[in-house]
Amino acid sequence: MAETVTLKGNPVTLAGPTLNVGDNAPTARVVTKELSEKEIGGKRDKVQLIITVPSLDTPVCETETKKFNELLKDFTDKVDVTVVSMDLPFAEKRFCESFSIANITVASDFRYRDMEKFGVLIAEGVLKGLLARAVFVVDTEGKIAYKQLVPEITNEPNYDEIIQALKKLV
Repeated sequence: MAETVTLKGNPVTLAGPTLNVGDNAPTARVVTKELSEKEIGGKRDKVQLIITVPSLDTPVCETETKKFNELLKDFTDKVDVTVVSMDLPFAEKRFCESFSIANITVASDFRYRDMEKFGVLIAEGVLKGLLARAVFVVDTEGKIAYKQLVPEITNEPNYDEIIQALKKLV
């Protein structure tokens, strides 16, 4: 059964499976701001932090991405961080240049729409087709070690919990 979140208090259904801690993280292909493809999820050499946001052109997503860029600057050699939205790579590149986002990868799911495999595709309402606000920590074996599906799309995630989950793995 698909999960739900809220948008300004109104329930919104998400498309895709419900993933939980301990599940295998599916693999997904996204497109970076340089128009290259990147595979996320699954087994990797580094711990992965996969962050999904509706759009970098919103104040909450902008703030969240800038905070993760700053908070994770000391983790870049140990953690592969990817912020995924449906924004086009051209807009993502402009965003990264405007805010000096250099410590994390910003990527788009516009081409493959693979993030539905993570159960974060908004299936209804005014944001239909965009991604819900969620965070997945994936260990090197490809297992989900931490998941945070932010209950209200307009709220930021709990950064402290995410950093603590990362510290347990690196």
